[in-house]
Order: sequence, then structure tokens, then C-alpha cells
Amino acid sequence: AWVARLTAWADEFQIPEKNLPRNKEALRNLRKLDLDRLRKLDLDRVPSDNRNLPKITRLPPEIGQLQQLKVLELSGNQLSILPPEIGQLQQLWLLGLRGNQLSALPAEISQLQHLQELDLGFNQFSTLPADIGALQQLQRLYLTDNQLSALPPEIGKLQQLQRLYLDGNRLTLPAEIGQLQQLQYLTLESNHLTTLPAEIGQLQQLQQLALKNNQLTTLPAEIGQLQQLQYLNLEGNLLTALPAEIGALQQLETLSLRENQLTALPAEIGNLQKLRFLWIGNNQLATLPAEIGNLQELQKLLLENNKLKALPAEIGNLQHVRELRLHANQLTALPATIGQLQYLEGLSLDNNELTALPSTIIHLHNLKWLTIRDNRKLQLTPEQEQYLQGVSVYR
Repeated sequence: AWVARLTAWADEFQIPEKNLPRNKEALRNLRKLDLDRLRKLDLDRVPSDNRNLPKITRLPPEIGQLQQLKVLELSGNQLSILPPEIGQLQQLWLLGLRGNQLSALPAEISQLQHLQELDLGFNQFSTLPADIGALQQLQRLYLTDNQLSALPPEIGKLQQLQRLYLDGNRLTLPAEIGQLQQLQYLTLESNHLTTLPAEIGQLQQLQQLALKNNQLTTLPAEIGQLQQLQYLNLEGNLLTALPAEIGALQQLETLSLRENQLTALPAEIGNLQKLRFLWIGNNQLATLPAEIGNLQELQKLLLENNKLKALPAEIGNLQHVRELRLHANQLTALPATIGQLQYLEGLSLDNNELTALPSTIIHLHNLKWLTIRDNRKLQLTPEQEQYLQGVSVYR
């Protein structure tokens, strides 16, 4: 009888037999059920026509009969509830529910003890049940673009969790976030975060932390304890200063601080020996610390739209920098040491108050482009003009 009911449901939503067989033995042995209505490719990376099929509005209780199912992909449908029988899928390791209309999970979700990946992004969740903490094998949890204002303390029980995606909610973080000892990726962009808990520093395996477009005014000193952190995005917040402990992030390669309210950088910024990309545009920096020159691996330094009137001579120590953006500042001169940047390919100087370029500019043998627009009193020497004939110059 359950086969007949499951078949009737499949026929109602035009589910192809190649996706959902119509005989009992094949259903009993089914490992993968792909009903995704979003992707152009199926789970085997083969072009899929699933997007042209009717969207599924309900799951029948008989779904629980598919005892061998390991992958259940239901993204891009119109499901508003899940049947309790979902908990009978004891072998399930991937459950994709992105882009539905779900606002709650059944308590039986806690029975999915082999689940490794759960995608609940782009739904209507305002809360998560405490039962989420029972998913002891969960490694990846997607909660992007819901309406979450808090996470249950039980989130800290997910001891195998490696990736947690929380972009586009209204969150504050519980202290229990620090218990996620295996966490490597944490994304919290476009929430309403005003603070981070000190426990963030306990995430010893964290490699990427995305905090773009929040309302953070300060960072806890414990941020410096993230010894494996490679990527930190703080763009679009309200930061006026950075803690000195930022310099303890010895593995950091990318640091984005664009569109904050920073007036200065701590000298400890120079301790970031592996930093390759530093983006600090659209702040209120009036000076740079001399220690900026210690960033020997730096390749891109973006400082546009600040209030810089001068650069430290140590800028010339950035031997690997390839792009230097300084447009829309208040620079009246550049240090002669800028000619030491042997790998520099791009230099933007638009909208400053320069009257001359240093004679050493002709030593930039790899320079490919230079912008000098809106420096009204800028005059170049004949030698500089000759050198710039081999460079794309925007005046």
C-alpha cells in the first residue's frame, strides 16, 4: 500500500521514474533521491531538467520507507512542513532543503544520526529547535537568508561541525559558539551583529571568518587567539579601531576592513607576516604606521578614500606588492622609496593633491598602469614622461 501511495505522490508532481522508481525492491534500495528544482546540473554533474518540473508542496509520510536513502535533495520546492517520518531515514547523510517555505523542523530530525550536511538556507526559520544539537555527525550546516535572531545553546553540541553559514539573518551569537572545536568556516555576513562573544577566540581550527555588513563597533581581544585564521572580512561595519591582538593572527592571508570608520591602524598590523591582501579603503585613516613595511608577503594594498596626507618611507619595503591603490586621499607627495616596489604593476593616485612624482618612479620596471587624474597641480618631468610612454596612464 505504501508503494502505491508513494507512486501516486510521484505521479502528482511528475517525478521521473529515473529519480524515483515505482517498484518496491528498487525503492527499498534507493540511495539517492534528487528532486532539486534549482540546479542546472544534477548531483552527478549531468544537465538536469528538474527545474522545469512542478514544485513539490508536500512530502508524504511514506518517504520514511526509503530506509537506504543517503542523499535527499529537495531544494527549490514549496515545502512548508516536513513529516515526522523524515526521522526514519537513518542512513541519510545529506538533506538539502534550500529555497523552500519551511519555518520549523520536526523533533524527529534528531534521529538522523548519520547526517553530515544539512542545507536550510533561504527558508523562513526564526528559531532552530534544541534537537539540532543531537546531530552528532553534522559537518556542514547552511542557514543563510532566514529570519533567525538567535541560535539555541545546543548548537555547541555539534562537535563535528566544520562549516556554519549564517549570512542574511538577524543574529546575536551565543557563548556556546566557542564549543565548536572543529569549525573551519564561519560566515555571518549581513546580520545585525553589534558585538562578538569573547568565546569566538576558542575556535582554534577556524580558517575563515566572514563578518561583512554588520554593526560591529569593536572586536574582542580574543580575536587574536584564532591561530589558524587565514581570511577575515570585516567590511561594512562601524569599527573605529582594531585591538592590538589582531597582530597575533600569524596565518592570516586576507584582511578586509573596507567601509568602516578606522582612524588609525595598530603598529601590530606589521606582525601579520603571511598577509597577502589588505583592503582598508573607505575609512578615515590620516596616517599609516611605519610597521606597515613589515608585511613582506603583501601583494595588494588598497587604501583608497581615506584621509592620508603622507605615506611612511617604509612603504618601499613591500617587495612583493603588485597593486597599490591610493586614490581619493589628501596626499601632497610620495616617498622616494616607492621606487623600490619592483613588482608593482598598478598604482592609482587619482583625486589627491600631488604636485610632483618622485624621480624614483622610473624605477618601477613592472608598472603596467598608473592613474593620476584630478591632481590639478601635478607636473611630470621630461624623464618621467618618457618612462610613462610604456605604461597605460590615465590622466
